[in-house]
Amino acid sequence: MVSEKELKKVIEQVLMGMGAKLPEQQTQEVQIDNIECDELPDITEINLREQLLVPNPENREEYLELKAITPARLGVWRAGPRYKTETLLRFRADHAVAMDAVFTNVSEELLEKLGLPIVQTKCRDKDEYLTRPDLGRQFDDEAIKFIKENIPANPQVQIVATDGLSSTAIEANIEDILPVITQGLEGYGLKVGKPFFIKYGRVPSMDVISEVTGADVVCLLVGERPGLATGESMSAYIAYKATVGMPEARRTVVSNIHQGGTAAVEAGAHIAHIINEMIKQKASGLDLEL
Repeated sequence: MVSEKELKKVIEQVLMGMGAKLPEQQTQEVQIDNIECDELPDITEINLREQLLVPNPENREEYLELKAITPARLGVWRAGPRYKTETLLRFRADHAVAMDAVFTNVSEELLEKLGLPIVQTKCRDKDEYLTRPDLGRQFDDEAIKFIKENIPANPQVQIVATDGLSSTAIEANIEDILPVITQGLEGYGLKVGKPFFIKYGRVPSMDVISEVTGADVVCLLVGERPGLATGESMSAYIAYKATVGMPEARRTVVSNIHQGGTAAVEAGAHIAHIINEMIKQKASGLDLEL
């Protein structure tokens, strides 16, 4: 059985290997309670595509070229049959980022700054949102009334945003993408409705918005389910004359919107182009020709 002293020694070696500065008065042992958070490096800032942990690789350059084209965890090493400590810590850190993306809420201060009114689905909280997907597609009478009274009817394009499964994605991208889409649509001469935010919304909530507002096209910006590569990925679901219960084949999707995928500004311009084509062709999804 490993003694407490031996365990502390192992922890000290791990922290020193990660570049952590230990308190000066300690030499043999590590008092974990005395280590400040700002003394530990943020391992999530390391670009996995540039990190090669395989000792003495036969072809380092080719290995790094392979890693550069994928976020997959290639080029890690092992200690016997187990992952090495650094690899395991990075895995757990990225998993924590994904969990935070799901369980946090979009900042109301940010939504207020952007002038986005908030409408909530029938979900009462995050737990119900995760366990009752059906309620994330529906609105109660009070919410419908709010939309009718505060959102101008019959626009050519109605833009809405919702947290989806990653509030982090909305906070990371909405400030950049929203003005680009709006300006692009106005450049095409299209009438854009007042954007607003749906709290605890699923993708089919856009169908209700389409019917209530009478918009020709609804564009829903939604946080994607986070993975271990990023928690900031957002998608845009776009549909012409969406109706409740319609087949998913009528939606057009622009996905992977984040700094490591398609940048928000670039995606916004592309989305505006797609919407303009929808208005011209009166179609979306599989019926749309791009």
